[in-house]
Amino acid sequence: MSPIKIPELSLVVLVGISGSGKSTFAGAHFAPTEVLSSDFCRALVSDDENDQAATADAFEVLDFIAAKRLAAGRLTVIDATSVQAAARQSLVALAKRHHVLAVAIVLDLPESICAARNAARPDRAFGARVLRQQHDQLRRGLRGLRREGFHRVHVLSSPDEIAAAVIEREPLWNDLRAEHGPFDVIGDVHGCFDELTDLLGTLGYQVAADGTSAVHPQGRTAVFVGDLVDRGPATPAVLRLVMGMTAAGSARSVAGNHEVKLVRALRGRDVTVSHGLAESLAQLSAEPDGFTASATSFMDQLLGHLVLDDGRLVVAHAGLPEAMHGRASAAVRSFALYGDTSGETDEFGLPVRYPWAQDYRGRAMVAYGHTPVPAAEWVNGTICVDTGCVFGGRLTALRYPEREIVSVPARQVYFEPIRPLAAPAAVPAAAPARADAELNITDVLGKRIVATRLTGQTVTIREENALAALEVMSRFALDPRWLVYLPPTMSPTAAAGSGGLLEHPRDAFAAYRSAGVAQVVAQEKHMGSRAVVIACRDPEAGARVFGVAGSGVIYTRTGRAFFADPGLAEEVLSRIRAAIGAAGLWAELDTDWLVLDAELLPWSAKAGELLRGQYAPVAAAATTALDAAAGLLAAAAARGVDGTASLLAGVADRRVLAGRFADAYRRYCWPVSSAADLRLAPFQVLAGAGAVHALRPHAWHLDVLGRLCAADPGFFRVTRTVPVTLADPASEAAATDWWLELTSGGGEGMVVKPAEVVHRGPRGIAQPGIKCRGPEYLRIIYGPEYSVPANLARLRSRNVGRKRALALREYALGIEALERFVAAEPLYRVHECVFGVLALESEPVDPRL
Repeated sequence: MSPIKIPELSLVVLVGISGSGKSTFAGAHFAPTEVLSSDFCRALVSDDENDQAATADAFEVLDFIAAKRLAAGRLTVIDATSVQAAARQSLVALAKRHHVLAVAIVLDLPESICAARNAARPDRAFGARVLRQQHDQLRRGLRGLRREGFHRVHVLSSPDEIAAAVIEREPLWNDLRAEHGPFDVIGDVHGCFDELTDLLGTLGYQVAADGTSAVHPQGRTAVFVGDLVDRGPATPAVLRLVMGMTAAGSARSVAGNHEVKLVRALRGRDVTVSHGLAESLAQLSAEPDGFTASATSFMDQLLGHLVLDDGRLVVAHAGLPEAMHGRASAAVRSFALYGDTSGETDEFGLPVRYPWAQDYRGRAMVAYGHTPVPAAEWVNGTICVDTGCVFGGRLTALRYPEREIVSVPARQVYFEPIRPLAAPAAVPAAAPARADAELNITDVLGKRIVATRLTGQTVTIREENALAALEVMSRFALDPRWLVYLPPTMSPTAAAGSGGLLEHPRDAFAAYRSAGVAQVVAQEKHMGSRAVVIACRDPEAGARVFGVAGSGVIYTRTGRAFFADPGLAEEVLSRIRAAIGAAGLWAELDTDWLVLDAELLPWSAKAGELLRGQYAPVAAAATTALDAAAGLLAAAAARGVDGTASLLAGVADRRVLAGRFADAYRRYCWPVSSAADLRLAPFQVLAGAGAVHALRPHAWHLDVLGRLCAADPGFFRVTRTVPVTLADPASEAAATDWWLELTSGGGEGMVVKPAEVVHRGPRGIAQPGIKCRGPEYLRIIYGPEYSVPANLARLRSRNVGRKRALALREYALGIEALERFVAAEPLYRVHECVFGVLALESEPVDPRL
């Protein structure tokens, strides 16, 4: 008996009267999760699988679950009698809605066998009339199952056939996920043979002298997006070459709408001879009959779309939304061939195409053609490679996975377009990083679960936190196309167990030692404002990479423009760009843009309102009140009032602490009127063209940034560091002494980081950084009198576990955002991570930590 072949993704409907053994058959051949039983659903809603009054509700549940499985791309088996045409009709409609094939497996056993089985089951107390009715319904509908819409029908007519049945799952013809390339996806050729050979030669293919085939010495495969024919001067030559390459295994092709129409014409169907069809028919009429027949067969067998490289690449003539990838239905093929239209026509009488790519949010890259564009550009992970060669434009290919654009110019205009083709832009060596659609609010709203490569885990963003992030972004953020990264929060060290300090380096060293880290770097912490710097060598780089006219931006850790004055912002950026050039970093890093993580000083340059509205009033109120209290107590003491001496001493101590509070924040303030008054302390090169640098060892960053600072020492401030070997007490002691020196001189403190940047220990990734702040800086954070022993004892009870978990999640999201941006993923994918960092800032964690 031949195996029963079913598509890997399909809706399998078991058809048979009660007692035919459908449930037993399903259990033998399918996983329990794949089978949806009407009896089970009836029991779900009524606690009795034989309660016929619950049938309508049961099938509503069954349809809902089946729809969810099919939407997720899961094979689904329906275990119900399905002997009535109406019942089957709803299941076929369900399959069509989800673009999967419907398969019927009919268990057509004699009524007598089924009756005997039912008689042996006390829960099947229905008469022979019901069974006879089911059997009659099955027999009447058996021959019409294919007409009802079932792609395949398998009938098993005896217990032996059922027992011997073997189910064999097979992939759909468009499922080429096992083919990994590399590929060269070539746009609409339209009979332009000379340009095709030019392009293949440029791509490195060796074209046979007779033009019948071409192979690539490195085994690359050409994938044609369809519309090989019509309009151009050499349709037969193009077909001969592509057919030869396909036979040799060096090419694949999908169908275009022009191939479909040409096949219909060649087979004598009534079609309108327009849009270049006449040219193809005339050219093919001069070819031998055998060639025309072979070409017709080749074109007729072309699929609507192909899914390649584990589902990471989809090729379709007119594009394809994610819900149709790897599916099979008339609707899928129609979209792949013709796209979708708005129902309107433009001033040239041509249909207005619906911009499906603007809404695309799929994980697969989609390469397509059909509607010519002046130059290939990325839109949300999709790219149109039809650049109008036959109209005098260019013939274009996408090199995959390199994402490189290669094109050759048309030798002439072969066919005048109805709609004028815009002049082609200058052709870059690589595809523009992105040309994204307008952002959609649904991309960042609601509960989101974001996968991160760094940790291999997901980060959950709660809905209420996402709303808070959207509020900040929509009201205060700069142009979102610049927002490719937000800095993560950083955890402090655990509280010191004793002494007059709340934080001490030994606890940071101990945390890393317990995580298995051998080498750390103690890095000077600057008291300024966190600044993300995007510097572009010129406005063209900004427009090409970020889609924004400009040479860069500087923004805060919440995505707001750092400077309200655009002139000051440009003055700062100009110095940064000049220093990058003077240090030779544009050439060394092979980039024309860089993202830097830095601290911009003074603190007052950004925190002026905070200082005036919060810190200064506290200091002023404290000093005024305590000075007044001291005066009153001194007067009372002069009058001989008892007990004033101790009170006066206490007020004097508090007055000293209030003064130290004012001194602490004033140390980080000075007036700013121009860039000359600012200092930038860069501590990490985050990313540039083609590379995420954030995970490079700290030694690399110190070298690169040291040269950057040396290029303009009047503006840049070097971030000093001390290496620490955690197994060497002397090394730790030296770093501790350095911290004491920093903090006694008014410095904020230091950040301790693993020297290798990312350390994977038995408990996962170690903290990317632990801050250890000095006592006077902490006075700004906790208040003037935090260092009083009673207050210190209370503050030592803090728990940094939640803060550290938050820091790791934000760090993973930040790196994920950079990696997605550098990989030229759609901007909404980058913003998924960027918004996630900002959303996590709404988590209920002590902001003083």
